[in-house]
Amino acid sequence: MRKLGINDSQQCKGILSAMEDVMTLFRLFCVYAVCASFFVVFFTGCNSDVSCGYKAVVTNVHIVPRPNKMIMNDGFFMLSKSTSIRIERNNEDVLRLTDYLQEQLNQRTGIKLKQKFIKNNKPVKRAVVMKTDNALSHMGDEGYTLTVSPENITIRAFDTPGLFYGIQSFLQMLPVDTMASVQKIQFPAVTITDKPRFPWRGMHLDVCRHFFPVSFIKRYIDLIALHKMNRFHWHLTEDQGWRIEIEKYPKLTEIGAWRVDREHQPWNERTPPREGEKATYGGFYTQDEIRDIVAYASERFVTVVPEIEMPGHATAALASYPELSCTGGPFYVMPGGYWPGWNIFCAGKEATFDFLEGVLDEVSDIFPGPWIHIGGDEAFKRNWKRCPDCRMRIRNENLRNVEELQSYFIKRIEKYLISKNKMLIGWDEILEGGLAPEATVMSWRGMDGGIKAARSGHNVIMSPESHCYFDRYQADQGEPPAFNGPSVPLKKVYYFEPVPKKLTNEQYHYILGAQGNCWTEYMPNGDHVEYMVLPRMCALAEVVWSGKKQRDWNDFVRRLKTHLARLNEMGFNYRQLDR
Repeated sequence: MRKLGINDSQQCKGILSAMEDVMTLFRLFCVYAVCASFFVVFFTGCNSDVSCGYKAVVTNVHIVPRPNKMIMNDGFFMLSKSTSIRIERNNEDVLRLTDYLQEQLNQRTGIKLKQKFIKNNKPVKRAVVMKTDNALSHMGDEGYTLTVSPENITIRAFDTPGLFYGIQSFLQMLPVDTMASVQKIQFPAVTITDKPRFPWRGMHLDVCRHFFPVSFIKRYIDLIALHKMNRFHWHLTEDQGWRIEIEKYPKLTEIGAWRVDREHQPWNERTPPREGEKATYGGFYTQDEIRDIVAYASERFVTVVPEIEMPGHATAALASYPELSCTGGPFYVMPGGYWPGWNIFCAGKEATFDFLEGVLDEVSDIFPGPWIHIGGDEAFKRNWKRCPDCRMRIRNENLRNVEELQSYFIKRIEKYLISKNKMLIGWDEILEGGLAPEATVMSWRGMDGGIKAARSGHNVIMSPESHCYFDRYQADQGEPPAFNGPSVPLKKVYYFEPVPKKLTNEQYHYILGAQGNCWTEYMPNGDHVEYMVLPRMCALAEVVWSGKKQRDWNDFVRRLKTHLARLNEMGFNYRQLDR
């Protein structure tokens, strides 16, 4: 081997020095790459729905009810305090929605967005854009599109209800655990095109078995709106309490709103009041309070549908005005549930109809919506059979029996409601003896009543107790007290189909939608109500909003886990998912 000379040695040293420089540069590059990766993760978000040290978080797209069409795109939009909300000028309805969105964002994230107007349809960037668009008329009043791009978040709809539902989807894209103030929120790019399957997407609440304060009624309405539902069926009168102020008949709230306290006894075993015992349990809503609640619901595109029970479930009213009964009383507001309930308005006395028309006059004035629910269920007619006034009414009206007398009663009330520009809704018992000409049937004893009504050309709301009664147990064991009957678990609600296969394509269109019912015999407070309706309300919301073919149980459960975490963050009580 040849020995190295002086020149060779110097050349070798030069080569080694160059190699050391290269290695030094390589080490610096590696350190830079690691640091860069760290800062990318640190500042843009550790993972979905998790807040990082600098309060920059990444959103997920887990929306309930499931949108009709959703396409994930490339990129993301970064929402921060420098983002603005852009709307068109001279649109007061959209301006109110802007205020609502700003309030919700501030409550949930601490981010306050500035409001600006769109100028001459010029392109905008780094903004949440809300606008109505006549080109979306084919999607109806409640449809919307929601587009997230790197430049903007854009919510478009034909009308303001659609914009509101677009806002709900946008809010459901907020990450969970952002109640503390954040600096930035990263929204993945997505295009959503969405509209509801049914026009009637309802939830019911009984405030007669137990009275709930105004604050809870508004909270319940918030839940309805959050799930893109649009009807609040408010059950206001019952055997156990009359809850609405009627100025013409003050005894309805002086007497009918209160019962003797038997809360320490099981509901169906409560003892009658003793002589001289004071009625202290109950309450009622003043007309001013109701108008405030109706306005609150209207701002969230929820129509309040009051229910004034007749001819049965009338004990609280008859305790106040016993002369409207067949027997003359005496009556007391029932502390609990006794079956059967024989107390019923007398259908033979003109004074009964004068009274009910006076009540409905004030109800029609307080509630601007087009519907009034009159109950009509479980009207036990034993007293009608014995009552001379009722028997005379049957003869004078050429009726055959007490079933036709009930039909006469309902038709007469409907005629009066029509004169007040209102539409009558009743439980499916109003079919007995002949249905009122323009009545809408709420089918609760299964689906048969709804099928019969649809076949005769009447509108129907499906609310069978087998799937839509949220006073039933959610599981066969380990649950708090509830109505003793077959359980209604979450999965059963999710697979409920409101349109029976027995109907033709033409009859299908009489099905307005469906509704969940919450009877409160075993729910003494709002916390218990929330436990009973959540998450079953989430499942029903998807039934009435999303297309039938889009339902996927596993996908629903995946989205629901995030949704329940969000409800938990907002302070709502709910039943945990089964493991």
